[in-house]
Amino acid sequence: MWVVVSMVVDGNGGYVGCWWCKNPSRFSPTPKENLHVNSPSNMVRETVQMSRLTNGEAENSLHKQSDQNPRQGRNGRCRNLGSNGTSSQPCYDENVGEVNRSGISTRDASDSLNANMQPDVIHKKARQQKEMTFQDMYNNQDLFDDEDDDSDWEPTQERVEIKKWFCTNCTMVNLDDTIHCDICGEHKESGILRHGFFASPFSQDVGSAEVESEIKERHRDLGCSISTSNSSTAVGFDERMLLHSEVEMKSHPHPERPDRLRAISASLATAGIFPGRCYPISAREITQEELERVHSLEHIEAVEITSHLLSSYFTPDTYANEHSACAARLAAGLCADLATAIFSGRAKNGFALVRPPGHHAGVRQAMGFCLHNNAAVAALAAQVAGAKKVLIVDWDVHHGNGTQEIFDQNKSVLYISLHRHEGGKFYPGTGAAHEVGTMGAEGYCVNIPWSCGGVGDNDYVFAFQHVVLPIASEFAPDLTIISAGFDAARGDPLGCCDVTPAGYAQMTQMLTALSGGKLLVILEGGYNLRSISSSATAVIKVLLGESPECGLDILPSKAGVQTVLEVLQIQMNFWPTLGPRFSDLQSQWGTYCLKNKKKHIKKRRLAVAPLWWKWGRKMYLQPLAQFRFNLSLSLSTLNETTMLHAYRGELVGAPKK
Repeated sequence: MWVVVSMVVDGNGGYVGCWWCKNPSRFSPTPKENLHVNSPSNMVRETVQMSRLTNGEAENSLHKQSDQNPRQGRNGRCRNLGSNGTSSQPCYDENVGEVNRSGISTRDASDSLNANMQPDVIHKKARQQKEMTFQDMYNNQDLFDDEDDDSDWEPTQERVEIKKWFCTNCTMVNLDDTIHCDICGEHKESGILRHGFFASPFSQDVGSAEVESEIKERHRDLGCSISTSNSSTAVGFDERMLLHSEVEMKSHPHPERPDRLRAISASLATAGIFPGRCYPISAREITQEELERVHSLEHIEAVEITSHLLSSYFTPDTYANEHSACAARLAAGLCADLATAIFSGRAKNGFALVRPPGHHAGVRQAMGFCLHNNAAVAALAAQVAGAKKVLIVDWDVHHGNGTQEIFDQNKSVLYISLHRHEGGKFYPGTGAAHEVGTMGAEGYCVNIPWSCGGVGDNDYVFAFQHVVLPIASEFAPDLTIISAGFDAARGDPLGCCDVTPAGYAQMTQMLTALSGGKLLVILEGGYNLRSISSSATAVIKVLLGESPECGLDILPSKAGVQTVLEVLQIQMNFWPTLGPRFSDLQSQWGTYCLKNKKKHIKKRRLAVAPLWWKWGRKMYLQPLAQFRFNLSLSLSTLNETTMLHAYRGELVGAPKK
């Protein structure tokens, strides 16, 4: 490293300043009249070459010109020069170190100066010198050039950004280096939005040509046998409902998102169901007069005002943008027209592929992702068309508190809901078994509240057999509406239940026996794209006349039987036909408990590790080690006995002489 040191001297040869320190006050004052700073003859420029030796010592070489006049420093920083013009001690700086201007090594100079000094004096003096050096530098910071001033320098703190991606299927966050979702296993670039649940969850989208050709071949015969002209199943859908979305994403994508409809419509299109085997109905926006049959005027105006706002929220989880009011009107209008068409006979049944959902929307409030109550609008539209009694079966995993509120005092609409409740701890907290209706409509609200998560096909079908169908058959509806939320499906991130597409198909098949097959299915919740698309497809296949894939072996859980017994005990006060069923189930309670115990043991046996693995466990190692020890002890004793007999000249078992 090369360091250039410039020293300013006066006419008499005295030091005035140091270029490195740039602090003239450090040196002895020189008479002003004798100072000639701009004179070239008065400038002494030193060039110091500093190199690092292998032993860690610094060797300084100096080349300079100097005069013979004595020079005096200050504060021990610049000493007097010797009589021969050489400096006995050079100008010192903490950043440069000591410089010997006579070519003599710094080690020799320091040894000669400190030969007659006591060690403690030397140490004290050096410490004082160093302390004053830092103090002087601190007190004279403003004398440094701007280009060398680093007082405002701050170390750069590089922000480490963690890259992540959100799963298209379940919206859960994943690190960028993972290819498959840690929650649902979906591929990072899955083709579920192009081909629905037919797309492979384990591989990247390979393009539409290969998949579509495979699916068309799979459904070629079925698609040719049924055409749109002779189809009796109507589907309500409009792309404008996809415009309803959350404007600003929060921590992760909102579960109620446009991709829900895209995945279902892609599945139906890939399977050749819609368009193809089902026919569409034209969409229209519901009128204010029709909405006022269900909601208050204040609620309707509150939804409408969102069309003038870029983004708004009714509740922390219920958003709206400038297109949400139109989407809600379209959804309600499609449901009303489908109900009218089915009841009048223009369509045998139908599926409303709509959003935003509706069963949480009450008379005066929007909540739970819902703006207008589509099922309630459809029920009252069917009654306007001539239906006297309407059944609404809500199998969404959340209780439809809005629908219950709207028809709480209405005996012409029977509302049955199957949902997670868990003593009111599961959203929205309503829907206990004792909530049966009010003001003379007791018994027309039937709640089947599951006490835990993980409820599957067997519990749902068991509840249908013992509660839903008996009450619905006695009610004898003219039209049946299903609030079909698919968030109780296996894999849903919010529902955490275990209903399969076959289970939904089975429940749909059971409800077709009511009201002469006049059945309207309205989409509610469901937030795993693969689950809702496969479940919705299975339901529509039943509407088209296909039978469920296979019958279910109905063996309900113990918690499921307890819930059904609780509901029967309450509802048999309003529906007398439930009395015998309640008695039969009570008498069979022990049998169900025994079956569940055997089933549980069977599952445990299937999960039991093989015997060779068990032998590696401590509880099996100890007896085995004891056995081996006893065996080795016996063999050792036998060997010792044999050797003793051999030493005596006797062999065990040899004939005696």
